[in-house]
Amino acid sequence: MALFRRKPKLPADRRPALDRDERILAWAESGGGVVVATNRGLWLPGHDRLGWHEIHKAAWSGRELTVTAATVVEEQEGYTVVADKLPLSYLLLDPGDLPHQVRARVTRSVAYTEHHALPDGGVRVVARRVSGVDGLTWTARYDSDTPPAPEAVADLVAAARATAEVFTP
Repeated sequence: MALFRRKPKLPADRRPALDRDERILAWAESGGGVVVATNRGLWLPGHDRLGWHEIHKAAWSGRELTVTAATVVEEQEGYTVVADKLPLSYLLLDPGDLPHQVRARVTRSVAYTEHHALPDGGVRVVARRVSGVDGLTWTARYDSDTPPAPEAVADLVAAARATAEVFTP
């Protein structure tokens, strides 16, 4: 019978500046420092914490964690338009539970997602749960080379909100 190897606690001098209600779920060393998953988000070496709702995509190759965060392009009434930042990659030789926690937390933050065709491209409408905030936060992410269509996207977000309200307690 194989025994589960528990990872040692992250030394205090390597811990990020956590909020009072923040706790470490998993961590792993990378070449540039420590990658830390908490209940509030993901701490990456040389960066402030990314909230789970800010991570558009996370991929695990078996050795490397690649994280693509979203950046705010503009604020619209009832939603925010976002775009991808450049992906950040971290080689993790002893990842432990970190890739699982990242996948689970990013996935859990998504309450609604739907891709819609537009006349000149497409847009993805997403509702996310934000740690410590009641309700859902709505975003729209245009496909590359899709020109902005604020009126059409506002209608899509309004329809999505109406749908989500039916299923949200």
